[in-house]
Amino acid sequence: MTTRPPDSLPTVTTPPASGHLTEQAGLKAGLKNRHLSMIAIGGVIGAGLFVGSASGIAAVGPGILLSYALVGALVVFVMRMLGEMAAANPTSGSFSAYADRALGRWAGFSIGWLYWFFWVVVLAVEATAGAVILEGWVPSVPQWAWALIVMVVLTATNLVSVGSFGEFEFWFAGIKVVAISGFILLGGLAIFGVLPGSDNAATGFAHLTEHGGFLPNGPGAILTGILLVVFSFMGSEIVTLAAGESPDARRAVAKATRSVIWRVGVFYVGSILVVVSLLPWNDPAIAEKGSYVAALDSIGIPHAGEIMNFIVLTAVLSCLNSGLYTASRMAFSLGERGDAPQAFVRTNARGVPQAAILASVAFGFVAVAFNYLWPDTVFQFLLNSSGAVALFVWLVICFSQLRMRGIILRENPEKLVVRMWLFPYLTWVTIAMISFVFLYMLTDDEGGGRSQVLLSVLVAALVITVSLVRERMSPKSTEDAVAPQ
Repeated sequence: MTTRPPDSLPTVTTPPASGHLTEQAGLKAGLKNRHLSMIAIGGVIGAGLFVGSASGIAAVGPGILLSYALVGALVVFVMRMLGEMAAANPTSGSFSAYADRALGRWAGFSIGWLYWFFWVVVLAVEATAGAVILEGWVPSVPQWAWALIVMVVLTATNLVSVGSFGEFEFWFAGIKVVAISGFILLGGLAIFGVLPGSDNAATGFAHLTEHGGFLPNGPGAILTGILLVVFSFMGSEIVTLAAGESPDARRAVAKATRSVIWRVGVFYVGSILVVVSLLPWNDPAIAEKGSYVAALDSIGIPHAGEIMNFIVLTAVLSCLNSGLYTASRMAFSLGERGDAPQAFVRTNARGVPQAAILASVAFGFVAVAFNYLWPDTVFQFLLNSSGAVALFVWLVICFSQLRMRGIILRENPEKLVVRMWLFPYLTWVTIAMISFVFLYMLTDDEGGGRSQVLLSVLVAALVITVSLVRERMSPKSTEDAVAPQ
């Protein structure tokens, strides 16, 4: 493998000014604008929002709204920075390719492989979660068989074409968006006593300050809430990878970046506001049934549990579908830059990186097997060692943007169609916020935050070491370099 100067991105993933992919890339611009729009909207709605919010409410009380708002602001800032770079240079490698150029070969290699590792582990988590729901509906089929079925089906979907992935994700994301929107609408009507038959008629927002106040467990609980909710936001960056396979990538990225504020505000903060307004934060039903099911039950929606199970299954399948896509495209980008086997760069006649998809799903199957064979040892290690990767990704995006702004202005200032606010001050504030979360996780022994950070740092150090050794041992060459566009 050859070494390329760090300030040049490979032509194969750099679209021309129109935002179209070049023919050398092999990938096809098969994602339509409606696909990208729904991926952008639904990308922030993960299964963690539906199943993980109950623990946050129990730990913080109504003040969990502040935890969601703070993490939401962090995501908005990071997405704004990523959007600035992606709108100027859409590529299937997204932040990994930008880190390669802005920070050095080691950074692009390391964050790319760590991100790939993260999504491979997520495949196992989501496949198992989906299998649990499906086994409950059809108990005659064992759980491991359901996990195998959903993995095979979504692998086939990704292998057919990028348009097939986009179509599945369009409907998966659409169901999530409709579900959350409907929940907020019905909950809002119930809060103000407009919904007929609701047990919570005209409760208003009294539950926000009753039962111990807005912060019944003290202001420090907000930080605990941040640790509980921060990783449910992972996935919002997927649209910047997918934009590389759309006919108008630059416009799609700019649109998605500008809309992230209302997406986070409505879907996360808005829906949690409905929950803690309809029910007391310490209502046992929230812990027993889950926050959304408990809220739906309280306003008299029949079969709330079954409805929510269907929505959670949709969110799980959406995460599986987009996770496999994301892992394969990151592997493709790493292959382009000489940081992964060249087989990952080859595409079939439909523009699909078949080897990258199969390699990603193969490791996903291995992780699923670990989940069933050694759930408390090997698989728990995989979970913990990938747990802080989201924060690594966000930090790399911040530091890359600090340098890429100058590169873009020097080379093609007209491409700076999205700008980070209050640059560079807000970028440094965001770095400080992420660093604080890291430090606070180190104090979290009971919740597992400490072990996640330490194991994730260990894995990251190993990957960085491999990168630096490779770079030192590779012959210096510029044959892969291209002049910046």
